[in-house]
Amino acid sequence: MEQTRIALVQMQSKLGEVKENLQKMAFYIKKAAGDGVNIICFPELCVPCYSRDQSFRYAEPVPGESSRFLANLARDNNITVLAGLAEKPETGGSHGEKPYITQLVALPDGSVQKYRKTHLGRSEMPHFIPGNELPVFNTASARFAVQICWDLHFPEVSTILSLKGAEIIFAPHASPAIVGDRKEIWLKYLAARAYDNTVFVAACNLAGGDGAGNNFCGGALVLDPKGNVIAESFGDCENMLVADLDPDLINTIRRQEARTMRNIFFLAARRPELYGELLTGNGQEKAD
Repeated sequence: MEQTRIALVQMQSKLGEVKENLQKMAFYIKKAAGDGVNIICFPELCVPCYSRDQSFRYAEPVPGESSRFLANLARDNNITVLAGLAEKPETGGSHGEKPYITQLVALPDGSVQKYRKTHLGRSEMPHFIPGNELPVFNTASARFAVQICWDLHFPEVSTILSLKGAEIIFAPHASPAIVGDRKEIWLKYLAARAYDNTVFVAACNLAGGDGAGNNFCGGALVLDPKGNVIAESFGDCENMLVADLDPDLINTIRRQEARTMRNIFFLAARRPELYGELLTGNGQEKAD
């Protein structure tokens, strides 16, 4: 990993106002590029705004109009853009077909990749399709992956992404204000994901009202590979948090150059032969 500057936007999106939301994103992308940012991340489903029962109305194919708009911005501003949208399945289908919760990855060369949320909350399952892949994306300065909101509660996913080479895990959220303080909650488990897997974790959330009666609590947080907070911004007001990620610590650990246990890469000492019960579920059956 090389020195990498990232930006996280706790963004206010209006439900269904796709063009307005995209124009706002364009403002932040250009601002971030002017600040020397390499990667900018927006929240979960920020393009149409998060809605369980309405997202199908605003679902788009990838490639599609929004993805092309963001790809052009990424190329023209030489920046990697991560943006959440509702993705229409490739097969097309009838009106009301369930979409994916997708985080678009638009790269500076104009290409577009994507991550589809793999773990859906109980209230999301009737309205969305889960993804089935855990990709890692490459930029000139770092390798990164994406876990969306509920995904972060499954530590196996973070471990797999780290083992596949991810140095940063971006964590876009759409958490409503009713769930309470994001900082207190995130520090319970995002710090563990960072520490156990030797990755930077960078989270952001939707903020403010969506114009349809729903409110999101905002929040942006960056953790280093030891689980320490290196940048934060909390509140329900829209803003952009910029953070510089120093690669020295993660490179020392990942290359196993450490001479003491303090900077050991834990995952290098794994014993996968003991973990079969994670796949079979036998441990849970015995516990029951």
